[in-house]
Amino acid sequence: IDLEKLMAHRKETGSIMGFEGATDLPTREAALELECDILIPAALENQITRENAPRISAKIIGEAANGPITANAEQILEDKGVMVIPDVYINAGGVTVSYFEWLKNLSHVRFGRMGKRFQSGAYDRILNIVESQTGRTLTKAERDSVARGAGEADLVYSGLEETMITAYNQTREIMKSNEKVDNLRTAAFVNAIDKVALCYMELGIFP
Repeated sequence: IDLEKLMAHRKETGSIMGFEGATDLPTREAALELECDILIPAALENQITRENAPRISAKIIGEAANGPITANAEQILEDKGVMVIPDVYINAGGVTVSYFEWLKNLSHVRFGRMGKRFQSGAYDRILNIVESQTGRTLTKAERDSVARGAGEADLVYSGLEETMITAYNQTREIMKSNEKVDNLRTAAFVNAIDKVALCYMELGIFP
């Protein structure tokens, strides 16, 4: 769908219905039942229930909204072999970046400030060696793409990616290794509770 044309159509008619080349659905809920590989309910809770769960065709559902799948519906989806990536994991990105912001506020120094120039200089020296050994002079664009030091946004995105990948791998490993855990939601809860328990034990709070 050409989004610019769609927005122009909406501005002209006041609706996205009747857009040329698209198929109108009878209800917004019908969109959940369209044939697809990945379904991402991202707005409202309780959108997939035991009534419409049997008609969901997606192989993977990512809960971008809070609680878009009811407990009864999740059991139906699980029996069908649908992988549900839970909201408690998918929505953790925002909280993770808020934690990074809290750390930055504690130090009163933005991420990357201490090392950016050093990194840039080190990369420059490496590129100089590459040029001298190969006899090829890099263009300014090539040099800039490699030699620039990591800025604040670069480090935040890198930290977020590392955190989310690590959390998913830990959660998936719990699901695979514990026969009592048969879905990612339960595995995510086990992972979280284990971490809280470990912190309590290390701090001497428990037992």
